[in-house]
Amino acid sequence: DVQLVESGGGLVQPGGSLRLSCAASGYTFSSYCMGWFRQAPGKEREGVAGINSAGDSTYKVDSVKGRFTISRDNAKNTLYLQMNTLKPEDTAMYYCAAEWAGSSSCRQANIVKYHYRGQGTQVTVS
Repeated sequence: DVQLVESGGGLVQPGGSLRLSCAASGYTFSSYCMGWFRQAPGKEREGVAGINSAGDSTYKVDSVKGRFTISRDNAKNTLYLQMNTLKPEDTAMYYCAAEWAGSSSCRQANIVKYHYRGQGTQVTVS
């Protein structure tokens, strides 16, 4: 079974940093594109950042460009999200997501529609 387990969330002051990790298992990690999406209370899910299966192409939503960096380690089956200069509006539950690399959702970086997702990790900036 596919498992995605996020970690690294927490409470941080504005301007601070956090590094989220997502440990993947149960599938061929290097054959899937990966991403992070977030959801704040009362708001729709928002795709934050995505990365292709090889790790050489990334996507980020405009609101996090220059602050967040997505990366992956295919040898460790792990996805990362380095978040710097955090703002109160970044407060949300952050989810790791995976999609087969050949799918249209992957090619379009439509992260909120990726087939597999984890349970989430809470990020609070206050």
